[in-house]
Amino acid sequence: MAITAQMVKELREKTGAGMMDCKKALTETNGDMEKAIDWLREKGMAKAAKKADRIAAEGTTLIEVDGNVAVILEVNSETDFVAKNEGFKTLVKELADHLLKHKPATVEEALQQKMDNGATVEEHINAAIAKIGEKITLRRFAVVEKDDNAAFGAYLHMGGRIAVLTVLEGTTNSDIAKDVAMHIAAINPKYVSRDEVSAEEIAREREVLKQQALNEGKPENIVEKMVEGRLGKFFEDICLLEQSFVKNPDVKVRQFVESNGATVKSFIRYEVGEGIEKRQDNFAEEVMSQVRK
Repeated sequence: MAITAQMVKELREKTGAGMMDCKKALTETNGDMEKAIDWLREKGMAKAAKKADRIAAEGTTLIEVDGNVAVILEVNSETDFVAKNEGFKTLVKELADHLLKHKPATVEEALQQKMDNGATVEEHINAAIAKIGEKITLRRFAVVEKDDNAAFGAYLHMGGRIAVLTVLEGTTNSDIAKDVAMHIAAINPKYVSRDEVSAEEIAREREVLKQQALNEGKPENIVEKMVEGRLGKFFEDICLLEQSFVKNPDVKVRQFVESNGATVKSFIRYEVGEGIEKRQDNFAEEVMSQVRK
């Protein structure tokens, strides 16, 4: 498989490794990005495997809560300028209110539903596009329900750049739930607890750690013990309950939550544009193309 400069650039951004090392890793793994990341980590050439999704698309997130029901959503625009437009903010609020009221299961279902003004959600968005002059999309949302003995934690960071919605059971104190949401916004765990991590992901990490230790020249008889110790750090990186609480690093999130008689049922974290590839335009060429029109 031909290794392109774009592939090398992407691997560098994900691992922090040198350009030639990235090219060699991709060559050795026949262009498989995930295997190349593992190859670099095993050789000790990559930074920790937090693969930062490239933040590209603009827009905003929002959370609306009504009693025991809440909605979290992301709406994208082409530019940050439009994301700050009052008309765009009004549209996002209208969409949130609709989703909260009608509880569609998917974006596709939501787009076909009728709003209070008689237009479908899709038509309502298209009308906003015509007025604002940019492509606007309802990218994703989740409608979450809880019972009376639970609390929502809703937190928006940087004016909606990141949104986190948590559900804590055993408490009705939304401030505690919001503190946990703030932690999630800052640290970005993938799971609530290690019970949610798949056996496949654990096996993959264990193999990478084993190869790391062997490549460091550690004796085989102590490698397994080292791997188990390092696995603990891996779980701490990705599991909410095992992380040091941002507002009090002397305690784990699990301890903070349990001290308030609660448990974390779930969380959802949206970051604007995560995972969306941005068009790589040459800005000067784009300006000239407009001038020539």
